Amino acid sequence: MDAVEAGKSYHITRNGVEIAELRPVSRRRRLTAEELVERHRKLPRVDYDVMRQDADEFFGTEDRVGDEDAWDRARG
Repeated sequence: MDAVEAGKSYHITRNGVEIAELRPVSRRRRLTAEELVERHRKLPRVDYDVMRQDADEFFGTEDRVGDEDAWDRARG
Protein backbone atom coordinates (compact mmCIF):
# COMPACT_ATOMS: atom_id res chain seq x y z
CA MET A 1 0.00 0.00 0.00
CA ASP A 2 2.92 2.33 0.65
CA ALA A 3 4.05 1.86 -2.96
CA VAL A 4 0.55 2.59 -4.28
CA GLU A 5 0.35 5.68 -2.10
CA ALA A 6 3.70 6.74 -3.56
CA GLY A 7 2.28 6.48 -7.08
CA LYS A 8 2.95 2.88 -8.14
CA SER A 9 0.24 0.92 -9.99
CA TYR A 10 -0.21 -2.85 -9.99
CA HIS A 11 -2.09 -5.13 -12.40
CA ILE A 12 -3.79 -8.08 -10.75
CA THR A 13 -4.13 -11.28 -12.75
CA ARG A 14 -5.95 -14.58 -12.37
CA ASN A 15 -4.53 -17.51 -14.30
CA GLY A 16 -2.49 -15.06 -16.37
CA VAL A 17 -5.48 -12.88 -17.30
CA GLU A 18 -5.54 -9.31 -16.05
CA ILE A 19 -8.68 -8.72 -13.99
CA ALA A 20 -8.00 -5.54 -12.04
CA GLU A 21 -5.72 -2.60 -11.52
CA LEU A 22 -4.61 -1.26 -8.17
CA ARG A 23 -3.59 2.39 -8.51
CA PRO A 24 -3.49 5.55 -6.45
CA VAL A 25 -6.66 7.57 -6.19
CA SER A 26 -6.51 10.77 -8.20
CA ARG A 27 -6.67 13.61 -5.73
CA ARG A 28 -7.38 16.73 -7.67
CA ARG A 29 -7.51 19.97 -5.78
CA ARG A 30 -11.00 21.37 -5.30
CA LEU A 31 -11.60 24.68 -7.00
CA THR A 32 -12.44 27.76 -4.99
CA ALA A 33 -15.66 29.69 -5.60
CA GLU A 34 -13.64 32.41 -7.30
CA GLU A 35 -12.01 29.89 -9.65
CA LEU A 36 -15.39 28.42 -10.53
CA VAL A 37 -16.82 31.86 -11.29
CA GLU A 38 -13.83 32.66 -13.50
CA ARG A 39 -14.28 29.39 -15.42
CA HIS A 40 -17.98 30.16 -15.82
CA ARG A 41 -17.19 33.58 -17.29
CA LYS A 42 -15.06 31.92 -19.97
CA LEU A 43 -17.88 29.68 -21.21
CA PRO A 44 -19.41 30.59 -24.55
CA ARG A 45 -22.71 32.46 -24.54
CA VAL A 46 -25.80 30.44 -25.46
CA ASP A 47 -27.71 31.70 -28.48
CA TYR A 48 -31.21 30.48 -27.60
CA ASP A 49 -32.60 31.07 -31.11
CA VAL A 50 -29.86 28.93 -32.68
CA MET A 51 -30.35 26.30 -29.98
CA ARG A 52 -34.14 26.22 -30.66
CA GLN A 53 -33.51 25.91 -34.42
CA ASP A 54 -31.03 23.05 -33.86
CA ALA A 55 -33.47 21.27 -31.54
CA ASP A 56 -36.34 21.68 -34.03
CA GLU A 57 -34.19 20.28 -36.84
CA PHE A 58 -33.12 17.31 -34.73
CA PHE A 59 -36.39 16.47 -32.91
CA GLY A 60 -38.97 17.96 -35.27
CA THR A 61 -41.74 20.38 -34.31
CA GLU A 62 -44.85 18.17 -34.13
CA ASP A 63 -44.86 17.68 -30.35
CA ARG A 64 -43.19 20.97 -29.48
CA VAL A 65 -44.66 22.96 -26.61
CA GLY A 66 -45.82 26.37 -27.80
CA ASP A 67 -44.83 29.87 -26.74
CA GLU A 68 -46.88 29.50 -23.55
CA ASP A 69 -44.27 27.03 -22.27
CA ALA A 70 -43.87 27.64 -18.53
CA TRP A 71 -40.21 26.58 -18.72
CA ASP A 72 -39.36 29.10 -21.43
CA ARG A 73 -36.72 31.49 -20.07
CA ALA A 74 -36.82 35.19 -20.67
CA ARG A 75 -34.15 36.04 -23.21
CA GLY A 76 -31.94 38.98 -22.94
